[in-house]
Amino acid sequence: MPLRRRVLTAEAIWLARLLVQLLPEEPEAKGLLALMLYCEARRRARRDAEGGFVPLSRQDARLWDRPMIIEAEALLTHAARMGQFGRYQCEAAIQSVHIQRPITGRINHQGLLVLYDLLVAHTDSIAARISRAVVVADSGKPAQAAADLEAIDATKVAGHQPWWVARAHVAALLDDREKARAALVTAIGLTADPAVRRHLEGLRAALAS
Repeated sequence: MPLRRRVLTAEAIWLARLLVQLLPEEPEAKGLLALMLYCEARRRARRDAEGGFVPLSRQDARLWDRPMIIEAEALLTHAARMGQFGRYQCEAAIQSVHIQRPITGRINHQGLLVLYDLLVAHTDSIAARISRAVVVADSGKPAQAAADLEAIDATKVAGHQPWWVARAHVAALLDDREKARAALVTAIGLTADPAVRRHLEGLRAALAS
């Protein structure tokens, strides 16, 4: 991560900590800080030794920042006890499920689906709907996931890189390599990060082999 981005991330976390101090009875403040800590805890694992992008499912959990994760888990637990559901708590809970993978050896797809259902109902965000579709696909229902992706307004996702990546992933699971490759071509064209672009190009090459 470039130095400037690290500094901005550190400042954002500092501000979130300040918000928690100023609003101790606000669970969403704790949820927001927990979400930020979960994401920052995995920073070192997002790139390999050569600077290549490493997706969450392949990250080396030994590189995750354990104290930061423990703090995030405590914040999320305290927020949940307040009994006031909110978007940031839900997004943090999704990250918590992913954090359990090294412990359990698997991803709790059912737990993720429940959380994404709540997030979609609460926000109806495109990002939540796309992520939910990927979880549906990975839980063994790629055809349903494909239908869920196609149900999203095409005008809103035409230039949205994550949708094309998700479409490629689902198409590959359905063994539709042509559609998967075409989706990756579009996704690559929409990707600004060189490391992520190389990762997607690698996926496209693997489909062609």
